Amino acid sequence: MKNLLTLFILLLAAGKWVSAQNCGCKPHECCSKYGYCGVGDDYCGGDCQSGPCKGRNGVKFGDIVTDNFFNGIIASQGRRNCPGKGFYIRSRFVDAAASQPSFGAIGSADDSKREIAAFFAHVAHESGRMCFIEEEGGKSRSYCDNRKKDWPCAANRRYYGRGPLQLTWNFNYGAAGQAVGFDGLRNPEILAENPSISIKAAVWFWMENCHAAFVSGNGFGATIRGINSIECDGRSPAQVSSRVDYYKEYCKQLRVDPGPNLRC
Repeated sequence: MKNLLTLFILLLAAGKWVSAQNCGCKPHECCSKYGYCGVGDDYCGGDCQSGPCKGRNGVKFGDIVTDNFFNGIIASQGRRNCPGKGFYIRSRFVDAAASQPSFGAIGSADDSKREIAAFFAHVAHESGRMCFIEEEGGKSRSYCDNRKKDWPCAANRRYYGRGPLQLTWNFNYGAAGQAVGFDGLRNPEILAENPSISIKAAVWFWMENCHAAFVSGNGFGATIRGINSIECDGRSPAQVSSRVDYYKEYCKQLRVDPGPNLRC
């Protein structure tokens, strides 16, 4: 009897999930992170997609990431041997941000500016200011962790860094693919071929690994740990300094204080 009741509940949930995929909820309802319509913290809190979500401030990503701000980051694309030219363009980042409605939209307007500055600081560091699409020398590394049974590595596939945040490891490719909509395990190369998917995967990774810690007030240092913890605790001070310098520069451009806890 208990098993039948559980199955019935799951079927009801599945039906509700399907009906809410386009966030076609009633005006007073929220569409939750997982696509359910309802009210209360389970629906309107966290990464609520639409409706009267709690904590979202209405700040628009595109209003902060202006052409001038973005073009300043990609100035390096003018040099030779810069495959990111034409791959990383502002409109694609605006579209990717729209796929994660809580990105840069929690807290005050200054909080939004800080989160966006933090994201682009890591992008600038990881991709050479949006010049590189793939990790230098990455093709010689598989980055396959066979302990992650949920994300088994596909034959002859390598999961080295690709995209604006240099997504790495089979478990990150698999989870990103499931969330964004591509076969991350059997087709990791798509992150170096399809810019829209590549940038959406980077924003997804940020939301999964950095967003919560940053908006909770843990500082920029927590995002370094979320992206590449092996640099922390004094092991790669030059790499940490590079990220921090970019962050402080972008905060300066956006006229916002960078806050405490800059290093990890």
